[in-house]
Amino acid sequence: MARQQLTIGPAARAAGLTRKAMRVYEAKGLLPEAERTTAGYRLYSPDDVELLTFIRRARTLGLHLDDIREVLAIRSGGIPPCATVRDLLDARIAELDSAVAELLALRTTLAETRQRADDCTDEQPVTVCAIIEDS
Repeated sequence: MARQQLTIGPAARAAGLTRKAMRVYEAKGLLPEAERTTAGYRLYSPDDVELLTFIRRARTLGLHLDDIREVLAIRSGGIPPCATVRDLLDARIAELDSAVAELLALRTTLAETRQRADDCTDEQPVTVCAIIEDS
């Protein structure tokens, strides 16, 4: 029995993606080139939809396309990619921790600057704004 093939719209809905995202993933080599009907419509198998769902989930976790490509290459070699995924997630967590630390430092600077702004009046002779000039 032949497995049901889906055109791009139904496949996109099933994977939770847009058609544009699917075409990008195909162009980037994450998704094999789709079969085509005689009219030129792309056809996707249930395996393709499963792969697209995996890619969407990985992107939701913040993995980059190169990271996903690496995981898929390991998987296609018949090796479970769990160790690689753990390493990639650890790296992503470290990136987020660094970004959070930078944002917290910026927030502290902004709050301190705002506190000093209470002493600033519009009557002071300045070229732009003493609040920012004194930061």
